[in-house]
Amino acid sequence: MKVYISSTLRFFFGRKAEIDVQIPNPTVSSVLRKLTEEFPEAAGGLFDDGELRTFIRIFVSGEDWTDRSFHDREIDESAQVLILPLIAGGSADESIISDERRKAQVLDGDEIERFSKHLLLREIGVPGQKRIKAARVVIAGLGALGSQVAQILAAAGVGTIRIIDFDSVALSNLQNQLLFGIRDVKRPKVASVRDRIRAVNRNITVIEEKVKIDADNAVSLIEDADLVIDCTDNYKTRYLLNDAAVIAGIPLVFGAIYQFEGLVSVLNHDGGPCLRCLFPAPPAPGLMPTCAENGTISSLPGVIGSIQANEALKLIIGIGSRLSGKLLRMDLLNLTSEVLNVGRNKDCPFCGEKSSRVRVEDFDYDEFCGLRQEDTEIPVETISPEELTRRIDNNEPLTIVDVREPHERTILRFSGAVVIPIGQLERRKKELNPEIDTVIICKEGKRSILAVRTLKEAGYLGPVYSLKGGLDSMKDIILSGEGGWI
Repeated sequence: MKVYISSTLRFFFGRKAEIDVQIPNPTVSSVLRKLTEEFPEAAGGLFDDGELRTFIRIFVSGEDWTDRSFHDREIDESAQVLILPLIAGGSADESIISDERRKAQVLDGDEIERFSKHLLLREIGVPGQKRIKAARVVIAGLGALGSQVAQILAAAGVGTIRIIDFDSVALSNLQNQLLFGIRDVKRPKVASVRDRIRAVNRNITVIEEKVKIDADNAVSLIEDADLVIDCTDNYKTRYLLNDAAVIAGIPLVFGAIYQFEGLVSVLNHDGGPCLRCLFPAPPAPGLMPTCAENGTISSLPGVIGSIQANEALKLIIGIGSRLSGKLLRMDLLNLTSEVLNVGRNKDCPFCGEKSSRVRVEDFDYDEFCGLRQEDTEIPVETISPEELTRRIDNNEPLTIVDVREPHERTILRFSGAVVIPIGQLERRKKELNPEIDTVIICKEGKRSILAVRTLKEAGYLGPVYSLKGGLDSMKDIILSGEGGWI
């Protein structure tokens, strides 16, 4: 039996994309047990106190078998099992744009020429193009996915596009955010995207929102839109958008990327699930590496962003098979893709049958996404980049543990650090000297916090610190005796 491992989990499984599991009368329970016996470090990634983590889903030949009621059901040995964490269809014949709004639109001579290739398509024609012109779309996040989606929807002629992002363009963005050029570096992303949209089509109304999405503004940012396209890069914002879309009654096109793998779904539409139905809770901070920490190939956001834009256009026009109730997964490295069936959870706290949620701020998102430190949570002491630099330059006794991935260390090394993956910390704690300080380092300072807690929970008694801000905070610091980092 083949078990396929999503790329975000592969560091628990020896970097393997697929694993052959040979056991008699296999079930989900026995397959997971076999995997964690062969890869002990995977147990912490998949389970919490013996329960499957809420951001993990199990699919058997494309069907969702996550619920415990399926776990003891025998699996056909020819079936394929997929273990899929959060990164972050059905037939349709109705548009989300009313006939009244469509009829109110007029296509002038220039627009008929501009969109002639759409007008030649029987599925679109003049009525479909008028619906596109009438549409009001929100694009949340203007990174790799959002910049791709914005270009396509502008070219397609979407009448009103609201763009939301609080960040500015960085040089590192140019590798996979193809809308931006070298002249855009340090400019607000909303300004660069606005200019590009207007360069494509000056008839489009562009609404810029250089803000962070939070519980206070989430609904107001989207409530006058026809649909929302989630191109964000963090769990908190994804759940905020999901909940705001549910409350506003607006469909949401979800997209997420990681390394070579992408996910797309249409949420909160036509009786389908919302994000909380698929993934009731996000992973704890640091447990799953982010795209920023582990990167993406340049071609991936183009593929996934194009599919998001395509789903948006199908919703606007009212054509085709949609990804409502379905989750598309693509792996460009291994050239595999599949459409997985996902259902609505009738007990979902936001879209379930008994949900009483009417306001986004009713929910504590910091606590939900693990961003609020509880009194019972093991406190983590940090060390500043400047203090660490001073102690290294003074040759003070110190153990530095690097928990980054191998490819991260080839890009940016830290001389003298001991390399221990997070999953190995518990069993390798004896390699550390409890008589001297230990400093854990990672890229952004998130995984190192998890690593410190992992050590303390394992009973390590020595002083241990997390490097505040990670190695990103030390890029401008050069240690004495070092000609640089590399």
